[in-house]
Amino acid sequence: MPVVFLLSIPGLRAADVAAMPNLSKLAAQGGQASLTPSFPCVTWPVQANMLTGSLPSEHGVIANGFYWREQREVEMWTASNQKIQQPQLWDVLKQRDPKLKSAAWFPMLSKGCGADYICMPAPVHNPDGSESLWCYTRPVELYGQLRDKFNHFPLQHFWGPIANIKSTAWIVDSAVEAATRFRPHLFYIYLPHLDYAAQKHGPDSPQTAAAVAELDETLGRLLTGVEAAYGQSPLWLAASEYTITPVEHVSYPNRVLREAELLVVREEGQGSAAAGELIDFENSRAWALVDHQFSHVFVRDADPATIEAVCKLFRGHEGIAEVLAGSERIRYQMDHQRSGEVILISTSNSWQAYYYWLDDARAPSFARTVDIHRKPGYDPVELFFDPQTRGIPLDATLVRGSHGAPANEPSQRGVIIASKPGVLGESALRDTDVSNVVLKQFAI
Repeated sequence: MPVVFLLSIPGLRAADVAAMPNLSKLAAQGGQASLTPSFPCVTWPVQANMLTGSLPSEHGVIANGFYWREQREVEMWTASNQKIQQPQLWDVLKQRDPKLKSAAWFPMLSKGCGADYICMPAPVHNPDGSESLWCYTRPVELYGQLRDKFNHFPLQHFWGPIANIKSTAWIVDSAVEAATRFRPHLFYIYLPHLDYAAQKHGPDSPQTAAAVAELDETLGRLLTGVEAAYGQSPLWLAASEYTITPVEHVSYPNRVLREAELLVVREEGQGSAAAGELIDFENSRAWALVDHQFSHVFVRDADPATIEAVCKLFRGHEGIAEVLAGSERIRYQMDHQRSGEVILISTSNSWQAYYYWLDDARAPSFARTVDIHRKPGYDPVELFFDPQTRGIPLDATLVRGSHGAPANEPSQRGVIIASKPGVLGESALRDTDVSNVVLKQFAI
């Protein structure tokens, strides 16, 4: 039976391949093509696009998080696989032939998915607010075995100010171990390393060039280990999730909404324990869940007058390229019930920060910490650390690279590489084509 390894690599550009000997070797053996991510060009939606061959209007993954209107709750970076509302590669393979085994290594919505073997970060949240390192695995006992061999997954190096190659190296080493033990026919691996330096220092920085070299060296271990595990070379597919473009501007949708008296806040804590401001989701007429270069603006009761007011606020606003409301969201297949009533899209040189306070002294306690779950939006400033305050600065202008806006320019398009000729077929593909490329290897 065929064996396919699909590597999902955020930030990988065609220009990077020339500086990556191991990846270049795969491309020389097979071929490479342009790969265009679908809007929104961020992790969760693009991974869902590649796994299902469908877009957010069908699979329901509209961002790297969700706002559940009835509960008035934000869910960032914690969702299970049930949030994907379409069959995924492992589901299709299993339906075709139960003997076809799949592995999902670190894609963000893999908890509870249909793959036979799974590993993804799942730290234990203790009652005192601390976290204990752990991973969700299938089979359940697998993480304990991986921990005993490779130590705990280094979560502190997966995101935040000390994010580095150590997390991707652990993913690679554990994937080789799983390949050796289980020999699945499809192995999907998320390799996040290029995300960090490009956002922090810019995609053309020396730090990013160093990260490219580090990733390729780590890929060399993966290639060697997997080929030893199977006794042959599988079909390797390396696909960009998106590319990161330089940014020089940041916009603050929630501050704009607050100044227009559409967003209201409440105190975090009470009385002497009050520690800052939180968005009052119940009483706000509109607020924005921001995610890199776009945001979903949720309007209470989908009030038409408020929707129009929001649109007027942001049309022509610096850093905002498109304002989509109602049926206009169909342009990018974002007309899902989970989407905001209004979608704001940045220009390619700008990004959006979640900040909603007007005085840093009133910022909530989580603002100065690495806290991906409590913040009502994505916060790349977590990549920075202020040694004087021993916390995360509240300066969104520090960020030098971003992604998420529609890939209309060549620099926003990624690359897909296949290790065998004739696999890609066309000179240009979209992320939704990746699932078909995989399934064709299994005559599906």
